Amino acid sequence: MSSPNSPLDLTLDGGTLTARLVDFPSVSGEETALADAVEAALRAHPHLTVDRFGNNVVARTHFGLPERVVLAGHLDTVPIADNVPSHVEGDLLYGCGTSDMKSGVAVQLRLAATVVEPNHDITYVFYDCEEVEADRNGLGHLFATHPDWLAGDFAVLMEPSGAVVEGGCQGSLRADITLTGVRAHAARSWLGDNAIHKAAEVLRRLAEYEPRRVVIDGLEYREGLNATRIDGGVAGNVIPDECRIHVAFRFAPDRSLEQAEAHLREVFDGYQLDVVDASPAALPGLSQPAAQAFLAAVGGEPRAKFGWTDVARFSAHGVPAVNYGPGDPNLAHKREEHCSLSAIAEVEERLRNWLTK
Repeated sequence: MSSPNSPLDLTLDGGTLTARLVDFPSVSGEETALADAVEAALRAHPHLTVDRFGNNVVARTHFGLPERVVLAGHLDTVPIADNVPSHVEGDLLYGCGTSDMKSGVAVQLRLAATVVEPNHDITYVFYDCEEVEADRNGLGHLFATHPDWLAGDFAVLMEPSGAVVEGGCQGSLRADITLTGVRAHAARSWLGDNAIHKAAEVLRRLAEYEPRRVVIDGLEYREGLNATRIDGGVAGNVIPDECRIHVAFRFAPDRSLEQAEAHLREVFDGYQLDVVDASPAALPGLSQPAAQAFLAAVGGEPRAKFGWTDVARFSAHGVPAVNYGPGDPNLAHKREEHCSLSAIAEVEERLRNWLTK
């Protein structure tokens, strides 16, 4: 395992640098040592202006070019699951954060150090606390305190996408539906009103719900509305007077948060519904010239992003953004998390071509 005082060598190839980052533990809330190392490594390059706020590091070029692009990635990982230090098996690098998303961060660092004559001005963002609650998110803190550091015409979030462009992201809205009744002894159930039994109608509406499929910028987004938890019951001999159904609505980028909530209230008309968490969707913006140039440079067939990512923060501030990284999103947070070394090299080469040709 790497010492917190060890410097980062940005001349290492992308796979070796990824392993170095993985061996540098940075569980959410514990990114200081890695942020220190990233800042020090970037400050060694005179073509970059480096700023820091908390454990968030931003490096920028200032060549006066007509467009500015942003490459962003988070430094933190989920808790380590006996999968550090890293190890290599053939083409695969194993370890916590290999896929989500230290392989992407390694690509960012390599490009920051070596792309000294870009065709766009470039902003490289390294931020903390992405894997935890939204109010701790470092990118959110940067937008709140230093939005000028994040200004750009187009952004690439280096989240794991299997080296495929994933446009925008779904919105997420979670709500509780509360059903009430009258508590009574189970032996005299006629004196009560069973709140759990009332869940049947709510579950019927969910089972019969037909989610939309929406095409935006040529990408098909699939919505989903599902019950993810039911809580109710007092004791084996008590008729319950309350039951709560937790529902999760993943919605397409053509809906605002307000529209998503209004849709939920329409579906569950007549029931008490309380929103407990909400994150906006992000439009893919693939029709923008900068996005078209990016797609032409990296190739492949883009697809919709299923899930929520920080591209939504860029979109909310008027910066079209996509997800593009070497990691496999299906391996994120797993004990056996790994990333292909060839994918790391491939993504770096494609991004380098985009930024220099």
